Amino acid sequence: MKHNKLHIVFCAAATALFCSCSDWFDITPSTDIKAEDLFETESGFQSALAGIYIGMTNQNSYGANFTYGQLDRMVQFYDRTPGEGGQDVSPAVIFDYTTENNTYNSKGVMANMWSSSYNLIANANNFMSWLDRNGERVINSQETRDMMRGEALALRGFLHFDLLRLWGPIYATDSTEASIPYRTVADASRQPLLPANEVVTRIMADLSQARTLLSFEQGTSLEDNERRFRLNYYAVTALMARVCNYRGDHASAMAYAEEVINDCGLGLVDNCRTSPALFGETLFAINIYEMEENLNSYWAEGPTFNTQLSLAQSKLAEIFETNGVGNNDMRARRGEGFLFYDDEDVAISRKYIKNDEEEIPLIRLSEMYYICCESAPLDQAAQYINEVRQKRGISRSNDLSFNTEQSRIDALNLEYRKDFYAEGQYFHFLKRFACPTFLNCPLSNMTEAQYIFPLPDAEREYGWTDSMTDGEDTATGEE
Repeated sequence: MKHNKLHIVFCAAATALFCSCSDWFDITPSTDIKAEDLFETESGFQSALAGIYIGMTNQNSYGANFTYGQLDRMVQFYDRTPGEGGQDVSPAVIFDYTTENNTYNSKGVMANMWSSSYNLIANANNFMSWLDRNGERVINSQETRDMMRGEALALRGFLHFDLLRLWGPIYATDSTEASIPYRTVADASRQPLLPANEVVTRIMADLSQARTLLSFEQGTSLEDNERRFRLNYYAVTALMARVCNYRGDHASAMAYAEEVINDCGLGLVDNCRTSPALFGETLFAINIYEMEENLNSYWAEGPTFNTQLSLAQSKLAEIFETNGVGNNDMRARRGEGFLFYDDEDVAISRKYIKNDEEEIPLIRLSEMYYICCESAPLDQAAQYINEVRQKRGISRSNDLSFNTEQSRIDALNLEYRKDFYAEGQYFHFLKRFACPTFLNCPLSNMTEAQYIFPLPDAEREYGWTDSMTDGEDTATGEE
């Protein structure tokens, strides 16, 4: 399946963005359109909104580093950690966040991730500003205006939440610690670092408003629905479940998750031969234009693996427990979840090799089952995780039951590791529970120093320190 793709090139730096992006949008391949002209038509609004999603496909964003790239390199899902010169480096180097070096520059990667997200947030804010200014005049349908604003609000919440999950504190340890700015305006005004719990409150406010604006989609099945490439009603509801779970509001998390499970029109997938990225249960994804060509330096059929994100077959067996309960797990089966190259003792995921939808999933249905498992009373929790395991090919004879809270967390740890391989979600799980180690961890102990990303140097140069919070007169360069 191919999708309409309109490429909008956004400004790469704060100065360019706020000196010119309020006046200009650059439309590839060669046409420059002033914003006041672009937002004079409904199609212009549609193009600008599509451009924010396209911006998310950048490799500094969800096209790599927020998904299969930096975050999954950190949890050691692959065998190679290539340095600047192409030579492999020690896996532990990836946790050096303070040094720009010639081995593996996590510091630079993280700075680019930060700026990429805030550029997208600025464009969402700019979009809503123009919607306030011109929307009623140029867009006749109230439902269309609601859909556009709902998606823009949801994008703003989505992007801020992942920034918080990475640069914010371990929430269960200290939810009041200063974290990130929450930008709601498309200008260069000074914005404070807010306590993490205040950021969560603002995220939920944006998502709640978005969900109301998108409520016309409630009851509409996502099966065979192109809206899965947009933040639709059920994707927003699922995101609210994710945020509530993060902040420990298990009752709300479970209510949102169960609504998605019961009403979205999708079901858990029990076969991944034709769709290893599990599009059948994807609630929200980005579309990578010409994925096979554009991602082949990371994901491609062997037998050479100079840059590809491959792993030893023995490591795959550990991750997916294929020598035990996972011996028939579709996520690791030969020719389904992975390609195997026995001569090199190597395997590589098929998620972004065999992918007719050209998708990178950002929210999937299985996560809603895991949230229910985490949120339900202990004696009722296992049914949710068992349902996913059974669909994946794990025998009912290996169904789980929980007698302690730790046994529940341990089981979820294993399933997050398997189900979200090459999707970027496992690091967030480990941080949320402050796990001191994980499978193949290259460090003797994971601490806050590894789980909390430091502010980029550019932010500190504008006057920020880690302790600055709301109300202090300091400048920020996060745009």
